[in-house]
Amino acid sequence: MTSNGTNGTANGAKPRTPLRDGIYAPTMTFFNPETEELDIPTIRKHAVRLAEAGLVGLVTMGSNGEAVHLSREEKAAVTRATREALDEAGFRDVPVIVGTSEQSIRGTIELCKEAAAAGGEYSLLVPPSYYRYAMNEDALYEYFTSVASGSPIPIILYNYPGAVAGIDMDSDFMIRLAQHPNIVGAKFTCGNTGKLTRVALATNAVTPKSRGSGWMAFGGMADFTAQTLASGGSGIIAGGANVLPKTCVRVWKLWSEGKLEEAIELQKKLSKGDWVLTKAAIPGTKAAIEEHYGYGGYPRKPLQRLSEAGRKQVMDGIAESIKMEKSL
Repeated sequence: MTSNGTNGTANGAKPRTPLRDGIYAPTMTFFNPETEELDIPTIRKHAVRLAEAGLVGLVTMGSNGEAVHLSREEKAAVTRATREALDEAGFRDVPVIVGTSEQSIRGTIELCKEAAAAGGEYSLLVPPSYYRYAMNEDALYEYFTSVASGSPIPIILYNYPGAVAGIDMDSDFMIRLAQHPNIVGAKFTCGNTGKLTRVALATNAVTPKSRGSGWMAFGGMADFTAQTLASGGSGIIAGGANVLPKTCVRVWKLWSEGKLEEAIELQKKLSKGDWVLTKAAIPGTKAAIEEHYGYGGYPRKPLQRLSEAGRKQVMDGIAESIKMEKSL
């Protein structure tokens, strides 16, 4: 294990930005509603809004970023625009993590190099799963360690069984992978806080009170922000933070300040709204951003746009959470 951000440089220039404890968002990718071309001005605007709300890092090309709908050139363009927008707005200390998953070791290393060239400082990787029958622990170990050895940027493991044909890395395997010096964290979208606890303990992960080894144990949804903190976690990479960033940040700060009861009460309200957004997925999250922040649009097809009834259901479901967000 190595302390993230303390060694090496980003893009061969400035020192790599350390990953801090706190709230991160997997950003949405925005498109022209008529042509489905990238809407770069909106991508830039969104990144700055999230940083202004107190987020300490952003992820491009995550699950919410529709990476599977983008060409390699478009992926690089989104990451580059995000990094440039943050720098120009004075948020040079907000790192950009990039989803760089491919099915082959060779292809994944190439994507890591392209992400680094576009301004990405860390890579987020799910296990390869197209040939699911062949992805035993030996194959996955070779994949992650080989990519980590060949990547110019550090790797964050991404445990998301629902997106990779049910592959669910256990804590023993993740702790073994954490010994690689270029694997610096993990995101637990599996929602297993026991697993997060074990990995965080074994790696001496970052917490609000300690830099530890520098290793990062991220919860994967806003709906268990306080639970991640109780488990010794380092941060949250939460799709819900695209819509409710200040609420997520507030839960984190309350807990970090020792105001546990307040944090838990706010977490209950956050979980209620986040569940609505989780069920509505990318179309619903974009609709919520459109409704309350004046931009958002639609996903690329074949993802469907919400019906008017579906849109109303989302807005009604998050109304209490939005009121709380706007009060912060």
